[in-house]
Amino acid sequence: MAQVAHATYLFDPLCGWCYGAAPVLARLAADADLAIAYLPTGLFAGQGARAMDKAFAAFAWRNDERIAEMTGQPFSAAYRDQVLGTPGRFDSGPATLALTAVALTAADREAEALQAIQAARFVQGRDVTDLAVLAETLRELGLVEAADRLARPDDALHAACQARIAQGQAAMRRFGANGVPAMLAGSGEARRLVPANALLGDAAALIASLKTA
Repeated sequence: MAQVAHATYLFDPLCGWCYGAAPVLARLAADADLAIAYLPTGLFAGQGARAMDKAFAAFAWRNDERIAEMTGQPFSAAYRDQVLGTPGRFDSGPATLALTAVALTAADREAEALQAIQAARFVQGRDVTDLAVLAETLRELGLVEAADRLARPDDALHAACQARIAQGQAAMRRFGANGVPAMLAGSGEARRLVPANALLGDAAALIASLKTA
């Protein structure tokens, strides 16, 4: 049996570039010889959240078009019209809370849940700042226990979410990650920061690199 290689993925569920990296992450998650730990950084939660106004929506769409061109990931008209075109909040706190509920109840499915939340936003045009929408998304995956916890979030769930964000932010500072997506190869004290462009390029090359970390 091959030795399992470890890596840590630093992300924010509302980050367009993290969505752009989703195909590479899917390849990594499908490799039985890789163990990927997911750590949200809260980049767009709390003080990082902001209003979704016309100026920010236009900026986001220009950025999304660039991501689509580079990665092939789809950003739908439904997303442009129903998410960017609707006044509201750009706040990843609720989606991060949803992923924490998954991490606590079905940790091996967090990657799948992240992909579903990204698709709900960027393809289906659903409001993933709404806990009810997020709970429904988890139920559609059969993650009933996580959905139930999210529908009635308690202090323990909120504390676990904040702890994960703090851990993610500490990892970014320690290893000099300037943003997300970011990946740390290895485990424990021997981890190293992977070049950011590796998450948007050749998945096979990244897998090989992680296995030699």
